[in-house]
Amino acid sequence: MENLVTIIHVIACLGVIGLVLMQHGKGADMGAAFGSGSSGSLFGVSGSSNFLSRTTAIFVLVFFLTSISLAFIAGQKSGTGSVVKETESSEGQKSSETKSSEAQSNSSSGAQNIPK
Repeated sequence: MENLVTIIHVIACLGVIGLVLMQHGKGADMGAAFGSGSSGSLFGVSGSSNFLSRTTAIFVLVFFLTSISLAFIAGQKSGTGSVVKETESSEGQKSSETKSSEAQSNSSSGAQNIPK
């Protein structure tokens, strides 16, 4: 399920990027008034604004829904415990293992406890 939502999310992301890059800005009409012949686009002079803006809105809606879905899925996967408590307990285990290994090596070699 998560893989399907991720694939849809990536497709929606690429769709939004492509559609935003295809649209012309509001200042593009002013450039056409001064003789730039690029005012007529693939969809005509004003025909692209409705189609592209509606399609962009649909892709943005899908993008937000998949973002929320992925956040919800990630929240369900993780445990309800505290990350800080897990970190403290793992550090405590590591320090106790280190102390026991140092004591074992000192006792086996007959070395004196010299402060470091």
